[in-house]
Amino acid sequence: MLLLFLMVASSACKKDKATNIKEEEIVSPTTGTRTQFTLDSIFLYARQVYLWNDVLPDYNTFKPRERYNNAQSEIGAFRNELFDISQFKLNQATGKPFEISYHSNVPKYSYLQSGRSNGGGTRAGAINGAAVLANRTIHSGEKVIAYVALGSFPALNSTKLKLDQVFNEIAADKPTYLVLDLRENGGGYVETAEYVANLIAPSILNGEIMYSEQFNPTLQNGKATILRYQPYLDVSGKTIIYNGRLATLADVDYTENGNTYRFSKKEGLETIKGIYVIVSGETASASELLISCLKPYFNVKLIGEKTYGKPVGFFGINIDQYSVYLSSFLIKNAQGWSDYFNGMEPDLNIAMPTNPILGDDEEPCLKSALAIINGKIQLQPKKSASISKLNLNKKPLLLNDKDSIGMIENRLKLTH
Repeated sequence: MLLLFLMVASSACKKDKATNIKEEEIVSPTTGTRTQFTLDSIFLYARQVYLWNDVLPDYNTFKPRERYNNAQSEIGAFRNELFDISQFKLNQATGKPFEISYHSNVPKYSYLQSGRSNGGGTRAGAINGAAVLANRTIHSGEKVIAYVALGSFPALNSTKLKLDQVFNEIAADKPTYLVLDLRENGGGYVETAEYVANLIAPSILNGEIMYSEQFNPTLQNGKATILRYQPYLDVSGKTIIYNGRLATLADVDYTENGNTYRFSKKEGLETIKGIYVIVSGETASASELLISCLKPYFNVKLIGEKTYGKPVGFFGINIDQYSVYLSSFLIKNAQGWSDYFNGMEPDLNIAMPTNPILGDDEEPCLKSALAIINGKIQLQPKKSASISKLNLNKKPLLLNDKDSIGMIENRLKLTH
C-alpha cells in the first residue's frame, strides 16, 4: 500500500479521460530508501490532513529527505519531522505555535508511534484504564449531590455497561448538583465523552447541538486525495464495500454539517441544574470536550488547576509500520467556542493534593465543591485578563503515554 502510494503520488498522473482527473504535479522522487519514502509520506499526508495545513510549505521547500538525513535513529527522524510540521502555525493571540512544546521537540498534540492503526483510522486498544474511579450520592441538608470520578474515556463498547449502572444508581436519588471529578482524566474516545454528556443532560436538550468537529478546507471539500491510499475499516478492523469497491478514508464526509453532534438522552440523570468539575493539568482532550459541550446549557464551575488545553482531535494514518496522529479537527461547542488552547482556567484555584481519597468529603477539591454548593464559598466573577497577563510560560504537563491525552474519533462516516 505504501509503495503503491509513493509510485502514484510521487509521479505525474496522466489525465484520466474516463474520470476527468486533472494532471497532478510531481511532488517527490520515485526512488529512494524505505526511510526516505516514509519521510516523504509523513509530510505529504500533513499537507492535506493536518488541521493547519494552510501554512505548510511545498515539498521542494520543506525537503524532508535532506532535513533529516543525519538523525540518530529512524523513528527519531520521523518524530523530528512531525515536530517541525507542528510548529508552523502560530496562535495569533500568543504569537507562539498552537502545538508549542517545552519538552525536547515533542508536539503538544500530534504524535507518531510504532504499530498500525485499526478500525476506520483508529488504533485498536488505544486507551486503557478504568473509566469510573469512584461514585456516591451526598446528602447535605436538603441538597442532593451526585459525585462521579472518571479516570479516562475508553472505547464505548468496553465501558458502556458500567457507565449506565453508575449513572442509574445516582439518578435514583434525583440529585440537583453534580460534582464531576476529571482531575485524572486525560481523554480518550470522543464517542465515550459524548455518551457521558448524554447521561448527564436532561431529555429537554434532545436535538440541541452538543459540539461539532471542524476539519481543514482540503478535507471538507473532498480534496484530500492522498487518503485514497488509506483503507476505511470498521470498528472490528474489516474493510467496507463502497460504491462497488473497497472504501478508503477519502470517502469520508469531513464537512462540518456532517460532523455536528446533537444531544440524544441516554438513561441516567434528568434533574441536574449545576455542575462542578474538578480539574487539573491532566484534564485534557475528550474530558475538556465534555466540559465545553456542557457549558452552554448548565451552570458549570471548575475547581482545581488549569486544564491541559487540547481542543483538537485526530484519526490514525498508517505509514509503513507506524501510526501517525496529526491534529486533524477542531472541536467547537454549541456557541462556537474552541479557544482553550492554553487550558481552561478554574473558577476556584485549589492545589492538587497528593494521593487524594476520591469521594471523601474532606478531600480538598470535593470539600471546596460542597462548600460552594452550600454557600460557604462565594465564587468571584472572572475578570477578563489580557493575553499578556496569562501564564503562557508555564510548562504544560508532558504525559509519557500520548494515548492518554487522545481525542480519537473512531466514527468517521462515509459520504452518501
